[in-house]
Amino acid sequence: MVCPDCNHEWNPANQAVAAVDGELVVIDANGNRLENGDSVVVIKNLPVKGAPKPIKSGTKVKNIRLRDGDHNIDCKVDGFGSMSLKSEFVKKA
Repeated sequence: MVCPDCNHEWNPANQAVAAVDGELVVIDANGNRLENGDSVVVIKNLPVKGAPKPIKSGTKVKNIRLRDGDHNIDCKVDGFGSMSLKSEFVKKA
């Protein structure tokens, strides 16, 4: 499958999101479980549609909100504003 927003390709069988007992479970790039309110660090430069520069690797994002879907983290990134990220591009801080 291919994401229409960022052109990332992935195999749906390797989802980092699962539902356990009706609760959303999101896993970061290192296999750690993420929860609402956690802080994460971006592990790869991420291009942003409509922005002249990417989100740099090492950028810390605070107070994340988890949601179901392909881009499963809602957050505010300093200098970029509100956006959605994929859990496979972040690690728990």
